[in-house]
Amino acid sequence: MIEVPVAWGEMDAFQHVNNIVFFRYFESARIAYFDRVDMAHIQEVTGVGPILASTHCRFRIPLTYPDRVFVGARVTQVEADRFTMEYCVVSNAAQKVAADGEGVIVAYAYKEKRKALLPEELKQRILPLEGI
Repeated sequence: MIEVPVAWGEMDAFQHVNNIVFFRYFESARIAYFDRVDMAHIQEVTGVGPILASTHCRFRIPLTYPDRVFVGARVTQVEADRFTMEYCVVSNAAQKVAADGEGVIVAYAYKEKRKALLPEELKQRILPLEGI
């Protein structure tokens, strides 16, 4: 989980945080998760890294400045060539879930520019972390 301050500049003409910002929150939590499992090292060794295949968000309450949000990411499903992450954004000011979402991350061989199997080392780091 990461903590992110809501910036005044993230609000739009309707006086709430613009919808695209939630995807940035998801991305920040996803990258923090990748750091936790040392994705950069795995990609360096195997040549296979993550690529976001799809994402969606369900907005529950509007966010406004000033606030701080807590953003969590977890892996809920692991398949041969992909995994699914769930995200949750919680408003500190409202003490409520502001949004939740999901993303599908596919293993990608960047040199060959094609989908690949998830590296075994990555699975071995994710599965015990998530208890799946």
